[in-house]
Amino acid sequence: MKPTRLFDCLNWQLEQFPQEDMFVAKENGTWRKYSTQEVRQLVDSLSMGLLHAGMGYQDGSIEGRDKIAVLSNNRPEWLILDLAVQQTGALLTPIYPTISANELEFILNDASVKLVFVSDEELYSKVQSVRAKTPSVQAVYTFNDIPSALHWKQLLHSGNQEDLAHLENVRSAVKPEELATILYTSGTTGFPKGVMLSHFNILDNIKNVEDVLVPICGPSDKSLSFLPLNHIFERMVSYIYMYRGVSIYYAENLETIGENLKEVQPTLFSTVPRLLEKVYEKIMAKGRELTGVKKSLFFWAVALGNQYAVDKNMGIWYNIQLAIANKLIFSKWRDALGGNVKAIVTGAAACQVRLLRIFTAAKIVIMEGYGLTETSPVISVNRFEDDGRRFGTVGKVIDNVQVKLAEDGEICCKGSNVMMGYYKRPDLTAECIDADGWFHTGDIGVWVDGKFLKITDRKKEIFKTSGGKYVAPQPIENKMKESPFIEQMIVVGAERKFTGALIVPSFATLKTWCEKNGLSANSNEEMIRHPRVQEHYKSIVEKFNPQFNHVEQIKKFELLSQEWTINGGELTPTLKLKRKVIMEKYGNTVERIYAAED
Repeated sequence: MKPTRLFDCLNWQLEQFPQEDMFVAKENGTWRKYSTQEVRQLVDSLSMGLLHAGMGYQDGSIEGRDKIAVLSNNRPEWLILDLAVQQTGALLTPIYPTISANELEFILNDASVKLVFVSDEELYSKVQSVRAKTPSVQAVYTFNDIPSALHWKQLLHSGNQEDLAHLENVRSAVKPEELATILYTSGTTGFPKGVMLSHFNILDNIKNVEDVLVPICGPSDKSLSFLPLNHIFERMVSYIYMYRGVSIYYAENLETIGENLKEVQPTLFSTVPRLLEKVYEKIMAKGRELTGVKKSLFFWAVALGNQYAVDKNMGIWYNIQLAIANKLIFSKWRDALGGNVKAIVTGAAACQVRLLRIFTAAKIVIMEGYGLTETSPVISVNRFEDDGRRFGTVGKVIDNVQVKLAEDGEICCKGSNVMMGYYKRPDLTAECIDADGWFHTGDIGVWVDGKFLKITDRKKEIFKTSGGKYVAPQPIENKMKESPFIEQMIVVGAERKFTGALIVPSFATLKTWCEKNGLSANSNEEMIRHPRVQEHYKSIVEKFNPQFNHVEQIKKFELLSQEWTINGGELTPTLKLKRKVIMEKYGNTVERIYAAED
């Protein structure tokens, strides 16, 4: 029988296509494989251990179900814990490892978390630092061996027939429509909100994208997992892998992704556009280091790739040239990704069209999709087949999900994927789910060719100048970031006379330019203050400005010496800009832009 609860995906894989390498991770420098059978045993043992510890389903209410938190990097233990908790009727509450102590304290108290699982000593210390202020927490377990800390394997319970029968009774009592997890969204403003998703929400979303995944996702495929499992995107993708029999290999960390891709040679993986941009920038930097014929060939191939179109035939001469470029140049791009990638699934933010164009030309299919934590998450996705993709869009709406555009262009969604609501916040739930069941996403969109959804901006990010003209910042930022000299950017100008920007240069590219032009490049600060660098960035901005209407054009900007990061607080864990934080942090810098406006 097909799965009706998320943890059923494990038995489904065991029955349909058991794998020797269901989960694989580096342990002490070598890849350690966990078979489907071993995962099944570990999940059941941990479930029994949790039940013995008094965790589980105390009564039918949400408050009657124990909450268990996890702060960890991606690893087999993460999903083993997830499935084990689900089987007991308790609720897993994932927390981003990069969370601040204040937000950690808030979530642990808001959800009345009883047990916490962490991966390493640093996170163990972070949890311990708030223990005095989080009275509901009974114990903290670690995945790594840490002296004086409780290890997760201490909870494993081999179980006799009576224990196994009890687990089966508890497991059988879990209903598909019941709450499966509470996901606190990182948010770009304020404290996190707990999104409540049922087994049915997520599992139906999986089944509704199954047809999309058939060409790229089956028992002979391997994936590399590195996006945070705390985010619904990677977590739901992991359930898909279980459901479809795909082996999951875990990258050691973000710095080793390149090396791990070559080792694992995955057929697919999920990512966010920022990481794709970094891959592209690294490839282009190597291309610029080439000389002579090799350099000419490289940039000839890039120029060809930049012309690629998915929705029209480019003609026989173009196709012949592209075949040559693929053999001589783009084959090396594919090798850098392991050599076997069929497709890359991307979401969480808009992907630059030039990247979609050139990677597709290089026979690396990018399937850009769209969704939110509140929608379990997928609303729409570009298909693997050429006729099911359009560059610059987030694809066609998936089966059994409805989408309509409100009068102001806001994307509204209705279907089995829409959340149960925000935990303890019926007021916030009522603000975004109307009386007819439509979830208001806060994103502005349009239809392309009547069937492809295109996101144009965030409703809350659109601002009005003092002249009463509206400016949508995202399209401007995404376009200007196509320059190899611009790493990050935020457009400003709310209630001001003109539109300005804060720009973080791509310092590796800028340093090379400075050295080539005989300028000192000892520090980021020194580079951005140099008048010739300022003039160079002015010319870049002026080159892009004509592509926007007068009010959207960047009149003045400030260069910043430090990149925005998750740890710095300027980015969410999915690498979106925290606009409110940036505006507060760089308030004085923004004021400099407008110092002479009056």
